[in-house]
Amino acid sequence: MRHAALILLFLAAATSRAADPATLAYEKDIHPLLATYCSNCHLGDKVKGDISLAPFKNDDAVQSDPKLWRTVLGQLGDYTMPPKTKPQPTPRERELLIDYITHRLNHLDLTKLPKDPGRVTLHRLNRQEYNYTLRDLLNIDAHPADLFPADGGGGGGFDNNADTLFVPPVLMEMYLKSAGEVLAAADARRLITTRPDDKKLKRVAARECLDRFITKAFRRPVEPFEVDRFLQLFDQADHRGANFEAAIKLACKGVLISPHFLFRIEKVQDTKEAYAISDYELASRLSYFIWSSMPDDELFKLAKENKLHEDATIDAQVRRMMKDPKSKALAEHFGGQWLGFNALHTTAAPDRTKFPKYTAEIRDSFYNQSVEFVDSVFREDRSVLTLLDSDYTYLNEPIARLYGIPKITGEEMRRVPLTDPKASTTQPVPKPNRRPLETAAPSLTVHGGVLGLGATHVITSYPLRTSPVLRGRWVLETLLGAPPPPPPPDVPKLPEDDTVTAGLSLRQRLEKHRSDPNCASCHARMDPIGFGLENFDPIGRWRKELSGQPIDAVGTLTTGESFTGPNELKKILLNKKEDFSRTLTTKLLSYAIGRGPEFYDEPAIAIITADLTKNDYKSTTLVAAIVKSYPFRYRRN
Repeated sequence: MRHAALILLFLAAATSRAADPATLAYEKDIHPLLATYCSNCHLGDKVKGDISLAPFKNDDAVQSDPKLWRTVLGQLGDYTMPPKTKPQPTPRERELLIDYITHRLNHLDLTKLPKDPGRVTLHRLNRQEYNYTLRDLLNIDAHPADLFPADGGGGGGFDNNADTLFVPPVLMEMYLKSAGEVLAAADARRLITTRPDDKKLKRVAARECLDRFITKAFRRPVEPFEVDRFLQLFDQADHRGANFEAAIKLACKGVLISPHFLFRIEKVQDTKEAYAISDYELASRLSYFIWSSMPDDELFKLAKENKLHEDATIDAQVRRMMKDPKSKALAEHFGGQWLGFNALHTTAAPDRTKFPKYTAEIRDSFYNQSVEFVDSVFREDRSVLTLLDSDYTYLNEPIARLYGIPKITGEEMRRVPLTDPKASTTQPVPKPNRRPLETAAPSLTVHGGVLGLGATHVITSYPLRTSPVLRGRWVLETLLGAPPPPPPPDVPKLPEDDTVTAGLSLRQRLEKHRSDPNCASCHARMDPIGFGLENFDPIGRWRKELSGQPIDAVGTLTTGESFTGPNELKKILLNKKEDFSRTLTTKLLSYAIGRGPEFYDEPAIAIITADLTKNDYKSTTLVAAIVKSYPFRYRRN
C-alpha cells in the first residue's frame, strides 16, 4: 500500500510540472480550451460582461489588449470563471491558461504599449502621513491619527492607495478635534514668526505669520486671496477680544482642516495630453514616498529654484533623504505591508497556550527587528539582494532569550554578524556607544535575510502549527511575484495542529493532500519551499524534531532543483534575482505612486529594473530610478 501511494504521489507531482509557458502557442494550446469552456459567453455574437474573446486569433492576443487579459487572468485565478454552473477546466488546464497569460503579460513588446502615466486620484493623507506631517509642520510628538479609522489597502496592497482613501463623516469630526489638540500642544514659535509692535500693525503681523504657515502646510506657494480666507478667522477671534496667539491658532486650525492640507492636491492643466508635474508637486511626491511626510526646507528651496526635476538633483536628494532617520518610514510602511510584518499587530496570533513564550514583548521585538533590518538595507544603500540573504541580523534580549543566545542584554536592537566567528563588532541600535556584544554563533546564519526574521515565521504559520503551504505561497507571491491561484472551492481543509494522526506526520498528510489532482499542481509549487523552512517553529525558534520525528527540510521544486533547509533555499532564490528585482520594483513603484500597477507601467518597470541590475542592485539606485520614472513625474487628467 505504501509503495502504491508513493507511485501515485510521484505521478501527481510529475503531471503537475507545468510546460514551459514560452513554448505554448495560442492557436494550438490556448484557443481550444477557450472554445471548450468560454464559447457560450465570450466567443459568440452576444457576449457577457462586455468581454469578447472572438477577435483574438494568435499569440498577439495578449499584446493587443493587456487590460482585458489581466481581467481574464484574475477571473481564472479566483475561480469566478467559468461560472460554477458551467463545465470547469481541469486543474492542469486552468494552470496552463494562467501560465500562458502570465508569461505573455510579463513579456509584452514594450515599444507597442501606450505612453501613459496613469490616473492619479486626489490623495488624502493616510494615518501615518497625517501624523508625520503634523510632526514636521509643528515640531510635536503626537499621533492623533492612531485613533482614526483604519485605512484600507488598495491596488498594490498598500494603504496609501489614493482610490481607497475616502473621507467618511466621522473622520472630518476627528480632523477638527485633532487640529485643536495639536495646536494647543505646539510651540507658539512655530506659528508666530513675527509679532505686532509700534512699527507693525496687528493684522500685518498676522498676515506674515499665516503666509508662512499656510505655504508650508499646503506644501506650495499660496495666493494672497488664500491667505485672506484664513485671515478672516484671525479677525473674528481678534474682534472677540482674543489675544494675538489665540487668534493666530484659530486661523491655523482652519488651515489644518483645509482640503489643501489634508489632501495632496496637484494642479490640473487644461490638456488631454500627459504633462509633467510642477517641482513643488514633485517635492511632495518625493517626500511622501521616502519619508511619508511633507517636504523639508531644502526640497522647498530646490522647488522654488525650479531645479528639483533635474536628474542629478534627484539623485543627490534621494541619497540625502535616504540617510535621514525619517527614511525609516519606508521600512515601516512599505516594508511592513510588502513583507507582511505589520500583521504582527493585527491578524497574526500564535496560540498563547501552546506557545506561552510568544508575548507582547516578543511580538514587538519581532516587529522592530524587521523594521531595523529593512531600514538598514535602504538607509545604508546596500544591495536589495541583502533582503534575500545577509551576513547580519538584529537581536535584542527578548529575541536572544527566545532563541537561547546568551549575553545579549537590553531592549534595543543590535546588529549581530552571522558569519565570522572571530568578529566582535556587533552594533547597537540606535546608541552606538554601548559595549560590543559577543559574536553570535555561526549557526545563526539561518537568520540572515527576510527568511530568517521571526516575523516571517509567525505570519506564515497558523495559531497551532507551521504551514509549509503558507510559507511557500509567501515566498512565491511576496519575493518572486508568482502567486499561485487560490484553492478551488470545497477543497478539504488540512488539520489545525501538527500532531501525528493515523501514523502520519504533518508532511506526510500534506503529501497525501497533494495526491488529489485538484490540489497537486499548486501544492507542487508551494509545499517544497515551505518544507525548507520547517525547522522554524510558529514563533521562530529553531527545532530539529516535531512530534518525536526529525524535521524533514528537503524540498524539490517543479524545476527539479533540490535543497535542504533555509540556507540552501536562499541560494536558489538568489539565482532568481531577476524575478525578485522585478517584483520589488513593481511593488515599490506602486507604493511610490499610490496606485496599483497597470499594463502601461511595464516600460517603466523594465527601465527601473534594468537600471537596478546595472548598478549592483543598490537600493538608492532603485529609489532614484522610481523617482525619475515617467509615472512618477507625469500625470494625466
